[in-house]
Amino acid sequence: MTSNPYEHKLTRFDRQFFTGKEKFTFIGGGSIGGKAQGLARMKEIIEDNANFLEFKNIEVRIPTLTVIATDFFDMFMKQNDLYEIALSDARNDLKSHAFQKADLPVQLVGDLRALIEQVHTPLAIRSSSMLEDAMFEPFASVYATKMIPNNQFSPDQRFRKLVEAVKFIWASTFFTDAANYIKSTKHKTTDEKMAVVIQEVVGSRFNDRFYPHICGVARSHNFYPAGGAKAEDGIVDLALGLGKIIVDDGVAWPFSPSRPKADPPFKSMNDMLKNTQTEFWGINMGKPPEFNPIKETEYMNRYNLSDAEYDGSLKHIASTLRSDDGRLVIGTGFKGPRVLNFAPILQLNDIPLAPLVKKLLKICEEELGSLVEIEFAVTLDKKHGAPANFGFLQVRPMVVSHGGVEVTENELNGNNLVLSSDKVLGNEVIDDIRDIVYVKRDSFKASETYSMVPQLEEINNNIVTKNRRFVLIGFGRWGTTDPVAGIPVNFGQVSGAKVMVEATLPDMNFQLSQGSHFFHNVTSFKVCYFSVYHWGQYNINWSWLDNQKAVKESKHIRHISLEKPLLIKVDGKTGRGVIKYE
Repeated sequence: MTSNPYEHKLTRFDRQFFTGKEKFTFIGGGSIGGKAQGLARMKEIIEDNANFLEFKNIEVRIPTLTVIATDFFDMFMKQNDLYEIALSDARNDLKSHAFQKADLPVQLVGDLRALIEQVHTPLAIRSSSMLEDAMFEPFASVYATKMIPNNQFSPDQRFRKLVEAVKFIWASTFFTDAANYIKSTKHKTTDEKMAVVIQEVVGSRFNDRFYPHICGVARSHNFYPAGGAKAEDGIVDLALGLGKIIVDDGVAWPFSPSRPKADPPFKSMNDMLKNTQTEFWGINMGKPPEFNPIKETEYMNRYNLSDAEYDGSLKHIASTLRSDDGRLVIGTGFKGPRVLNFAPILQLNDIPLAPLVKKLLKICEEELGSLVEIEFAVTLDKKHGAPANFGFLQVRPMVVSHGGVEVTENELNGNNLVLSSDKVLGNEVIDDIRDIVYVKRDSFKASETYSMVPQLEEINNNIVTKNRRFVLIGFGRWGTTDPVAGIPVNFGQVSGAKVMVEATLPDMNFQLSQGSHFFHNVTSFKVCYFSVYHWGQYNINWSWLDNQKAVKESKHIRHISLEKPLLIKVDGKTGRGVIKYE
């Protein structure tokens, strides 16, 4: 793509960010990238207030943004001779430092300087590559996003931090994770060009923290419907703070937009307390952190719910497990542990969030012609809750397969099973996989999951180099950034896995997050995804796995390769799946 197909609809940046008439502009020429294109497609609909007049006390908009188009990326790379190190096997930090030392194109300096002189609120510097989030290209969370507080008194300091962030996003185009990920597609790293979105952060300032009351990810297909909900009703994940808690950490309160008052299927109150949100992400507006321009979370911090309690940001979204009688009551006017179940909104309808999201999903489906996933953030009136501002942040398509494969209940309990489950994503018959990579049950420790990541990446790369695929079995959530909840790999590090299995242990119980970027990539690449619960009817045949000869084995990871391929069947209609050996 060498031109901007939305140029006739969008306005060139006029050096007015908040004060200008247009709130969606671009700088330079070339492509504005997939992420910005998705928002550009929705711009006219979101701004058509007639679509949303029925939703009182809530304003819907795309947060103000400008896009640095890809011509400046080309110019930056060529003028600074960066392709040699960018395409090398050098470490990410070495690449990042090379980009930071490089000079910004002089043609871009004036516009960025004008922008930063008038803006004093936090900014999100986001990737918008030509490949990322383009229609039916599953590039979710492959590249970086950097949040900057933008609250320094000196415009020179604010400008310097903005430039550092832009260079970091450009550098992330060539990071190892991105290169591994691209190997899973039909593309090459040399095909990639990076546009950069500069966008206001949706949120409010609370003392030395800045964050939204609500972040959310909504999907128009629910892979794990429960409690009377239907798959076609969709699923929404809500959390407090910046969306990183959902899309990276996989922690959220899930609900069906058609049944917002129905609680998730927790087994007990203790289970609810254990699996609901206890921390949140915000932007540090206080004492500057240690200087580290090549760290994505340089200005982001994790905070506890006690911090949100101090900020007063829980009263419109939380409930309380009342200390005197153990009842869960809506609001924070009682003593007891807080539960982020968004009951004031979902139960009492303080703002019509559920029907609004339901309508937005429908509108986006019609516009894109496919099932969709959207990301959003909401700020509430600090005193009354309403009115609220709904920031529409992103839209991308979903890939869902159905029909053609049948797995009966009898097959789930048949012979020669490696494992079976009635909680499986996908719809496929696979009969050419001989490799199984699994985390060893007997030596597994949640405190050691970080050490497992490089081992898995090495095995993955060896298998991928031989043009083979494998079955991957582990405990907890794959792709979480919380090592206590699972194994914190990114998708590129396990890109050769055509089948992924998540199993639970008595001390590692969890709810699968359907809003995470890792989960999006699993479904987009049509990876078959099995969930096997230790208390359930179906189990993993650990004794058979342990009796097979290992190709490679370490303290935590075992790789076996079979003489005859496995038979893997996944029924998309029933959610049943089996993995059988000969």
